[in-house]
Amino acid sequence: QVQLVESGGGLVQAGESLRLSCAASRNIFKRNAVDWYRQTPGKQRELVATISTGGSANYADFVEGRFTISRDNTENTVYLQMNSVTPEDTAVYYCHVKVIVNVEGAGYDYWGQGTQVTVSS
Repeated sequence: QVQLVESGGGLVQAGESLRLSCAASRNIFKRNAVDWYRQTPGKQRELVATISTGGSANYADFVEGRFTISRDNTENTVYLQMNSVTPEDTAVYYCHVKVIVNVEGAGYDYWGQGTQVTVSS
């Protein structure tokens, strides 16, 4: 069983920075892509960033160069560096990984319980 634990959220002012962490109970990030999602009340969870097994990163359009996703395989940790945050970034941020178990691409989805980010103006 894989467990993911997010941390690093908090209350910050617009324009400031914070760094979110996602720690895994097993060394799974090396072989699997990892995502950061976020969710606000009344809205669906939306993808923020993805890092591939090769280290390539993809971001949602609203990131606009402000965030960076990275991975430390030796520590089983994935990070989301958030700079120049705005009130629209206020959300619960979740770490996600899908572990593929067959050649058809089926697998198990693992989610953390989230960390709250609140940005005041």
